Amino acid sequence: MVMAKPTREHAFLEKLVGIWDVTSDMDAETPWVETVRSLSGIWVIAEGKGDMPGGEGPATTLLTLGFDAAKGRYVGTWLGSMMDNLWVYDGEVEPDGKTLSLYTTGPSMSGEGDADYREQITLLSDSHRIFTSSARQPDSSWKQFMRAEYRRRE
Repeated sequence: MVMAKPTREHAFLEKLVGIWDVTSDMDAETPWVETVRSLSGIWVIAEGKGDMPGGEGPATTLLTLGFDAAKGRYVGTWLGSMMDNLWVYDGEVEPDGKTLSLYTTGPSMSGEGDADYREQITLLSDSHRIFTSSARQPDSSWKQFMRAEYRRRE
């Protein structure tokens, strides 16, 4: 096996490395902290910690992202201590060069079957990014249901 080497696609992910203060439109009173580290420039691992909205208690999330050169796609996973579903991502950077769109399928918010979701990481600057989650609608459009702001602490 040949050792992977970082490519220009991996450089996008390296911009996420650091410590970030996170506020969400779901609960602006309970900020989170996300710590993102790099594994040799090939993968990034982001661990988020904070309190769930509505006083549900503390939670931890874990995001992994990389670029699969053979597929020519960004890949990753997300899991959280508040649920038992592993979200598996496949995506690409949009033509704007600032937005990573990640697509996944998981439990429907209605509780019936699965649904398609799109999560986007948009880099506004080196110290500010936005994360949004959207669900695919019956007409194939996307309806945003969550937005979080990330501001670099370190």
